[in-house]
Amino acid sequence: MIIGYARVSTDDQKLEAQTDALTEAGAERVFADKITGSTRSRPQLDQMIDHLRQGDVVVVTKYDRLARSLRDLLDIVESIAERGAGFRSLVEDIDTTNPAGRLVFHVFASIAQFERERISERTR
Repeated sequence: MIIGYARVSTDDQKLEAQTDALTEAGAERVFADKITGSTRSRPQLDQMIDHLRQGDVVVVTKYDRLARSLRDLLDIVESIAERGAGFRSLVEDIDTTNPAGRLVFHVFASIAQFERERISERTR
């Protein structure tokens, strides 16, 4: 099952452009939050992750809809993978359901780890 996730930061913003794109991409169900992306605990995101089953694919229009920081993005995608599901971002063309997409995503993860280590070195 393809499951969409949409998010806007304020009640004034509209979800329709995202939900339309997700439906067009084949999403059978769309979870949507109206809350800042810097907040890790989001009701619909948490419900979506709980809903995931083996073989599902979570689709977002842009990865910043899922998370504002790379660390949060990696953590959330890891939670998705632990459920046996994949992750796809339409704009960035990331798709962890295939080897090339997993490679791109792991490059992101490696860069994030490298940056954390550099920050730690500078702090010391």
